[in-house]
Amino acid sequence: MKVKYFIIFISAIIVVGWNYYNCCENDNISIKKRTLLVNNTNYFIKGVCYHPVKIGEENRSFENIDQDLELMIEAGVNTIRVYSPIDDIKILDKINEAGIKIIIGIGYNQNGYYDILSGNFTDYIKKYKDHNAILMWELGNEYNYHPEWFEDNINNWYKALNEAALKIKEIDISKPISTAHGEIPSKSLVSKLDNIDVWGLNVYRWDDPTSIFKEWIDISEKPLYISEAGSDSYMTIEKDGYKKGENQIAQADANSKIIDAVFNNSDTVAGVLIFQFIDGLWKAGNPSKQDVGGWAPNSIGVPYDGAPNEEYWGILDINRNKKKSFEVIKKKYNN
Repeated sequence: MKVKYFIIFISAIIVVGWNYYNCCENDNISIKKRTLLVNNTNYFIKGVCYHPVKIGEENRSFENIDQDLELMIEAGVNTIRVYSPIDDIKILDKINEAGIKIIIGIGYNQNGYYDILSGNFTDYIKKYKDHNAILMWELGNEYNYHPEWFEDNINNWYKALNEAALKIKEIDISKPISTAHGEIPSKSLVSKLDNIDVWGLNVYRWDDPTSIFKEWIDISEKPLYISEAGSDSYMTIEKDGYKKGENQIAQADANSKIIDAVFNNSDTVAGVLIFQFIDGLWKAGNPSKQDVGGWAPNSIGVPYDGAPNEEYWGILDINRNKKKSFEVIKKKYNN
């Protein structure tokens, strides 16, 4: 009898251990030529940029995370991109449980919030490097448009960027390191920033970014993803058959063509993140109402009026009502 109970006891330990292993083992993230792999399977980013700010406020809030994740799952989103670290294990766990990966953005100067300037970004890496939701560490967001932030010398940023990437590698080798560059970098810059594993590009080339993929082939063999692309749902002028004013059809048509261009070049690009999930009423005026206007560097390529109306970029409005663009993305991402 003692032998029998001993065998049962050992069997129970094995079963519990096996279940724990299967439950808690992290996904393996790797790179093969131009491709991202998760558990040795090609991972194609079908994403949205996510910076939820409530009406009347200016700071990010995850109060509606449950509703947002349900909508993301419905839309076929497998990846979200955030512009600063999420320091809340409950939020990260919910995102992971939804089967969604996160590209964690780390800024240069975020008033000491896990930023590169203070150096405490490494504290965040150490704290969350084993979290299964995190796909990549992404350093900076189109800072090449802002040399004034770096004593009017953008090389100061590139130096800080490469050094920060190296510090991350010393802590965590399980995840790739990327940067979100405004438009296409030079071949020499990509070569110089040798600690960057993957390149994200914020691209606004009307409704067809195809040309950038051809350019990238001549620049680098590293993986490329479109870290920002898309269109707002407001036309400042009547153009190309699209009426002036709020125009969800124009936004939906542009996003449809942009996504098609990315999908049709999946041998070169590792996916796209549409900007953005919900409208941002905090961006261009009174955060309690939706204002027309706003400005962004190098944004004349925004379809179809060449003007970025900063508070109309969501595929959902501020109340989570679905715009026509949501349905387009749902159809294409779930295909």
